Amino acid sequence: MECADTGEGFVIDCGICKRDFFARCEEVGFDTQRIRAFFVTHEHSDHTKGLGVVMRGLAKQGIRPLLLTHPSIVRASSKVDEVVSQKLCDYVELAPNRIYQLSNVYVHPFSTSHDAAASFGFRFMYGQDALGYITDTGIVLPEAHNALLGVRILALESNHDICMLNEGDYPYDLKRRVQSDRGHLSNEQAADELAALLHVGLEQVVAMHVSQNNNTYRLPAQMLQRKINEAGYTTQVCVAYQDRAVSVG
Repeated sequence: MECADTGEGFVIDCGICKRDFFARCEEVGFDTQRIRAFFVTHEHSDHTKGLGVVMRGLAKQGIRPLLLTHPSIVRASSKVDEVVSQKLCDYVELAPNRIYQLSNVYVHPFSTSHDAAASFGFRFMYGQDALGYITDTGIVLPEAHNALLGVRILALESNHDICMLNEGDYPYDLKRRVQSDRGHLSNEQAADELAALLHVGLEQVVAMHVSQNNNTYRLPAQMLQRKINEAGYTTQVCVAYQDRAVSVG
């Protein structure tokens, strides 16, 4: 996320390699010198495996961002612990439902329902503007739903199509995990949550964490758009791809 007025950037998770991280920053025209902070939602490797190499790459450029995450996540992830122990960042302990001020941006972390040591979503606020971010949650907890109300941009997990998951090659235990209350939101669950969050000021919704095995990029967009059309709103839908940058604003 980039603050339009100050140009500061806020990064959520880092599961890609250093080359891809810097390439995508360049692709969208973002200067890495302006990175203010990294947030780590939880310890799973697809969200943390690139953190150390990226932080070391930034350190070589004289960039020392904040790292905000929960102590349980640091203990559970060797990648996150490495960054903290090697002092590649200025570490700030994150706790749910506290408000953190970073320059003119206020950040409200909230808990998600996931099989991790701890897991978080975020509401970013700047003046009257707000962005909501939630992935890696089997259900949307009441505190998460409340934190996402009234945002202008909503990044919302739409991980899997239920039929594709059930008919796919995943082992039975993994299918159960994905569909559990501590797994991931399906397209249907995401659409239902969007319907409950729709308001006239919601300009864009971004389908996030889309499975490459149990979803397509078309299905979540169609399902979210259907809910918007049924409610008579003009919210725009886009999908976040795993292998390329997508800009919204």
